[in-house]
Amino acid sequence: MSWPVSANTVRRLLNLWPPLLFSGIKIEALSPDYRYCRVGLKLHWWNRNANRSHYGGSLFSMSDPIYAMMLMGNFGKGYRIWDKSADINFIKPGFGRVYCEFHLTDGQIEAINNATAFGEKHLPEFIIDVKDEQGELVSQLRRVLFIRKKLAKTNAADMKKAA
Repeated sequence: MSWPVSANTVRRLLNLWPPLLFSGIKIEALSPDYRYCRVGLKLHWWNRNANRSHYGGSLFSMSDPIYAMMLMGNFGKGYRIWDKSADINFIKPGFGRVYCEFHLTDGQIEAINNATAFGEKHLPEFIIDVKDEQGELVSQLRRVLFIRKKLAKTNAADMKKAA
């Protein structure tokens, strides 16, 4: 059960969301099935650091809330999906335009379905590469998400007993 909102509408709304908009972050592509997303960031005077490269906070923000949104688009309102933790490793300074791509595979979706079938929490980890226009790695992010299927309280106990 996916969201009742189209991916294109979600993309447009997130591009107007102040934390992304005012950082210069733009969701450039979001597939209709929420399995692929591409996010870009151009270097401007307001999002660069003292060394005239991309501000690290903007690089970090490029990945928030992308995987959570993609998973919500695939699993819908029947699941609780949150960002649990994240960290970043800065590889080299980023100048000009940078981008990152997000993918959800059939295997990842199936693993989440299996891990959460009876209401258990699942903490999948995703690695995101931020690259420059030449395709060179600028930073690497690691995000851990919290996912749990919402079950009716009476059904949850019965399902665990049946398993």
